[in-house]
Amino acid sequence: MTRALAVIIAATVTCGVWAGRQTSPGDPRFARFVDRTKDVGLAIGGDAACWADVDNDGWTDLCASGGVWRNESGKRLSRIADVGSGVVAADYDNDGWTDLFSWVALKLYHNEGGARFAEAALPAMPPTVSRGACWGDFDNDSFVDLYIGGYEDWDRDITYPDVILHNVRGKGFELQWTETRYRARGVTACDFNRDGALDVYVSNYRLQPNLLWLNDGRGRFRDAAAELNAAATSAGFPGGHSIGACWGDFDADGEMDLFAGNFAHVDDRGDQPKSRFLRNTGKAGGYRFDDKGTCGVFYQESYASPAAGDVDNDGRLDLYFTTVYPVASFGRPNRPVLFANDSGWSFRDVTAQSGIPALGATSQAAWADFNRDGRLDLVTDGKLFVNEGGGNHWLEVRLWGDAKKVNRSAIGAQARIRLKDRTVTRQVEAGVGEGNQNDMTLHFGLGDKRGTVDLEITWPSGGIQRVRLAGVDRLVEIGPRPRVTKVR
Repeated sequence: MTRALAVIIAATVTCGVWAGRQTSPGDPRFARFVDRTKDVGLAIGGDAACWADVDNDGWTDLCASGGVWRNESGKRLSRIADVGSGVVAADYDNDGWTDLFSWVALKLYHNEGGARFAEAALPAMPPTVSRGACWGDFDNDSFVDLYIGGYEDWDRDITYPDVILHNVRGKGFELQWTETRYRARGVTACDFNRDGALDVYVSNYRLQPNLLWLNDGRGRFRDAAAELNAAATSAGFPGGHSIGACWGDFDADGEMDLFAGNFAHVDDRGDQPKSRFLRNTGKAGGYRFDDKGTCGVFYQESYASPAAGDVDNDGRLDLYFTTVYPVASFGRPNRPVLFANDSGWSFRDVTAQSGIPALGATSQAAWADFNRDGRLDLVTDGKLFVNEGGGNHWLEVRLWGDAKKVNRSAIGAQARIRLKDRTVTRQVEAGVGEGNQNDMTLHFGLGDKRGTVDLEITWPSGGIQRVRLAGVDRLVEIGPRPRVTKVR
């Protein structure tokens, strides 16, 4: 046990009371977002965004529009480096510094001490065009690998390949696998069946079936989407126009569910598959997915990139969902929407009440607690919306791998807090929706919970760790934090 870990573990006998009270837009504890873009000095476009603490100062930084923006203690964002657009973040060589991969430029950037990024070599790959990628230790060797989704050239009728790059123990990458059947727009990973192997969900466009790549633990995959009812489609269609998906335990039963976002035309091709929630039935159900339908996510034609987060800290995952056309077929307006989770499978539009204005077309949606006040903030459409609601309790957990059995970024780790009648579950992930990334710090809304919190961590190595924490409304770190010098 590290000294830092020993400090945050406390054996107590007092227990908090979990009321699980659902907040509403009229409740002072509900999320209230304020546009702080100009206040913090941010100047970006509406392309995909990634939150990651690149300089190890404990404040999550922002990568967007080809720049790395350092978080100055939750008050300012200052551009410190230029990289390719559209990045996902992870410490690929386990040296304690978070590196970046641009799926737009297809370039890898090694973090040189928190303030400079040097382009690193990648192996020769077949030509590809990507709309998203994700990191994950697919073969459990403690080094994260890379899944790159391949998209298309519509005019020339070209399908570009998906690619897996295997990490050669932090020394470089080798081309492991390619797939050219489908046109991917989003890639995200999760060990949804809890077998210790990180699986990958690929959102495919052009009415093609989505893929659920089931991992055998050695980085070899087979598609189980049809077998496990995860294709996110409707009768008469092999698949939808999926743009992005996100994992999340939406009903707080301890199992990781899926939300699949579908762009759905209204034209002579029929009633195309709508966006939908897929409930993970767990071990008792063979980890098949129960298609719950739209659950209140009303129809818009050009839905795009989803991102889940508990914005009011009531213990239920809410959903933010972008659109990529401002006006779609038949003159219908489209806009990004914030949906509040009322009961696990009942969502409602609370965009206006929460203070988020009518925004334009964007694929940008990523959550992080930018100012470390215990409330999730949102970057979308080139803007930073700071959450100034409050009242419910919370806990934030930053997990670190030991770089021996678990990758330093702890990608693939899951953590659970059991609260009377539910289990709040979060995972460390590096890729969500269409090319975005939420902060890797795990955010738990606890409602009225006070006192001690029992946290159960499932590490990517398969090990389970139980930690009793005395007190809520704070950030804790678990695992051996890298011993590196902070750069300011």
